[in-house]
Amino acid sequence: MAHSGRLGLALGLLLTLVLALRAKPTVRKERVVRPDSELGERPPEDNQSFQYDHEAFLGKEDSKTFDQLSPEESKERLGKIVDRIDSDGDGLVTTEELKVWIKRVQKRYIYDNVAKVWKDYDRDKDEKISWEEYKQATYGYYLGNPAEFHDSSDHHTFKKMLPRDERRFKASDLDGDLTATREEFTAFLHPEEFEHMKEIVVLETLEDIDKNGDGFVDQDEYIADMFSHEDNGPEPDWVLSEREQFSDFRDLNKDGKLDKDEIRHWILPQDYDHAQAEARHLVYESDKNKDEMLTKEEILDNWNMFVGSQATNYGEDLTKNHDEL
Repeated sequence: MAHSGRLGLALGLLLTLVLALRAKPTVRKERVVRPDSELGERPPEDNQSFQYDHEAFLGKEDSKTFDQLSPEESKERLGKIVDRIDSDGDGLVTTEELKVWIKRVQKRYIYDNVAKVWKDYDRDKDEKISWEEYKQATYGYYLGNPAEFHDSSDHHTFKKMLPRDERRFKASDLDGDLTATREEFTAFLHPEEFEHMKEIVVLETLEDIDKNGDGFVDQDEYIADMFSHEDNGPEPDWVLSEREQFSDFRDLNKDGKLDKDEIRHWILPQDYDHAQAEARHLVYESDKNKDEMLTKEEILDNWNMFVGSQATNYGEDLTKNHDEL
């Protein structure tokens, strides 16, 4: 218990530091959430290496660490990957299934992060994390020793963050049992990556920036989130530009402040879906009978576009039954 108390205190102090830095930023802050940022734009087609396709399908880092494999070995591993992509087991890979796979591959670093911290919270080792387990691991020391925080700034921090974490945990808990599976806990730790958590991202952004508590973000609050007037000097040109951005593009109804809908439009733009485009590309290039779906045979016939002449260690990982993928 002593160890978990220290862990909770350390996390709390770290959280205090993060909030302090958030309160007075000195550099420009990026609030906009850009899904599939790891994938990026498709470069001019390279029909020799299919590098973009490989990185989209296998992941950028893993595509760099190739095992030297024969075409037969590569096809065998690819076949096992295809079985994982075919989520409904009907023997056909749709564009949607391929898109979901590509998005998960690009988010692998998130699942790796969750895997690293999982044991710190799953105290009873039942492969689930209850709200009580998370609360005790993170806030246990504070809850057990409130007198130590009574007159400190940490008291305000913990008092604010505990209900906020609980609200986010409940939003990620899709079945409402106050216990998180790995997927639910991933949504809790990385809400910006999950569609059903987007409203929480918007609400938390509003709460972070709305210093006067009126439920809106005015222009001064918007700028204060990015820039702090520490020496009362002139604002940099980029700050003046951001003020124009606020007036011209953020404040859609021109009432001088941002409501939740305008914040959503700002931080969650409906950008081009790179994963969708890549999935369509792979299907188009491999779909011999033009039924807009791929059989395993069609994929294996075009194996060099998916994995090239080499397969990665990640391909080998995919033959195992990992919960995080």
